[in-house]
Amino acid sequence: MSPSRRTLLTGGAVGVGLAVAGSLPSLAQSHPDRPRPPAGSDHPPFPPLVDDPDGILALPRGFKYSVVTKTGVTRLDGGQGTTPSDHDGMAVYDAGRDRYTLIQNHEIDPGAEFGVPHVKGTVYDPGAVDAGGCTVIRTDRAGRNHGEFVALSGTIANCAGGPTPWGTWLTCEEAEERAGDSWKENGKSGVFQKDHGYVFEVSADGKADPRPIKCLGRYAHEALAIDKDRTKIYLSEDADGPNGLFYRWTAPRAVKLGPGVLTRLAPDAGVLAAMQIIMDDGSVLPDVAYLTSAQLGRPFPVRWIEVPERDARTKTVREQFADGQVTRGRKFEGVWGTDEGVYVVNSYAWDEGDLPADAAPHDGMVWFYNYRAQTIQLVTYFPHQTASEEGTPTKYSDLTFDGPDNVTVTPWGSLVLAEDGSGASHVLSSIPGGPTYAIARNQLNDSEFCGPTFTADGKVLFVNMQDPGLTLAITGPWEKYLG
Repeated sequence: MSPSRRTLLTGGAVGVGLAVAGSLPSLAQSHPDRPRPPAGSDHPPFPPLVDDPDGILALPRGFKYSVVTKTGVTRLDGGQGTTPSDHDGMAVYDAGRDRYTLIQNHEIDPGAEFGVPHVKGTVYDPGAVDAGGCTVIRTDRAGRNHGEFVALSGTIANCAGGPTPWGTWLTCEEAEERAGDSWKENGKSGVFQKDHGYVFEVSADGKADPRPIKCLGRYAHEALAIDKDRTKIYLSEDADGPNGLFYRWTAPRAVKLGPGVLTRLAPDAGVLAAMQIIMDDGSVLPDVAYLTSAQLGRPFPVRWIEVPERDARTKTVREQFADGQVTRGRKFEGVWGTDEGVYVVNSYAWDEGDLPADAAPHDGMVWFYNYRAQTIQLVTYFPHQTASEEGTPTKYSDLTFDGPDNVTVTPWGSLVLAEDGSGASHVLSSIPGGPTYAIARNQLNDSEFCGPTFTADGKVLFVNMQDPGLTLAITGPWEKYLG
């Protein structure tokens, strides 16, 4: 790193910080069905969490939860077996009459005890046995289980993804395995018949179409968001060696995204490009870990450089760029879009192998990319704490926030983050440029939370506990604290 860049990133710039007027994204939302905060309202912080007598989920007083599904316990429709394990990314859709439909990822590698069963018409790769996929869950405002069925199977490590404006779910494989690769787990073994590392579209009505969307590239996909014009998709990559990238896919001219459009596009349709954050001297920021809380609220220009070979036939996509040619980041994770732009999370970077030379360790970053301005800014920053390195067992009194992963925007415009860090795991309420509060804590074990998603009316927050595989419906006076 050059001395000029080091000076800039350690506080040499004047006027950087939370007090920069108009620098942070607006919390106003334009969705007509979503409640709006009263003008000039000043809502209190979330109250302390209260231990759960059942030892599952600590919540603030006045909130309650229901268990919607549980791995190996709740049943799939039609005798398909029990709920698969490793619940991850998720979206919720209004089904009318206080009913909701959830589409849920299962981040499972082949050979799992509770893999997604291969159901006729849903299978992508017959060689990926007892592996990942998606299920569709029917529930209601009280969190009752009204059924669950398989919508996609034969995929692996379905981590996160993103909802579409037309009511489907784009599920992402966080994988890079190739056809012909063998696997062995839990006394089971097999050979992949197809390549993995793709995005698939899943319908809430259960109509299966297990075709990969190859134009979005083949790499360790994490999450994505579609812009309001339905012409661009923003995608994150959770990978290291080298660290992953943040991507933008632009649709071909005159193509507007809608039901079934993506699966019909050619593998080379549109343009897949990786993010470059541009510094004052015109150079490319080599890794997001070079920025710290000193740059909170400061917009940086962004350029996009086209991916040379998106299907990664000879070299992984991220390895197709030289260091310094793109902006890398350890664990690009959750992505969520608004009318103005898109949020993207970096979970953490503190291990020596995660950080480039001279970069600052951190326990989490949340970024906002502005569509119109084509700039990106750091809106939430978790300073590194040595407790994050210790891998300490769960401590119910642990209020050390670290490792944000999945993200969603609430109906009121604030953020909800799911932790995948050290010690106790939390669901967090975060105001861009403002405070962060715990709104739930895992009392059962140290498993991560995944897939937080609010109903459009703001009544229910659905969230997953990955291990032992629980889908939870949380209700309470959300508007009092988030509105």
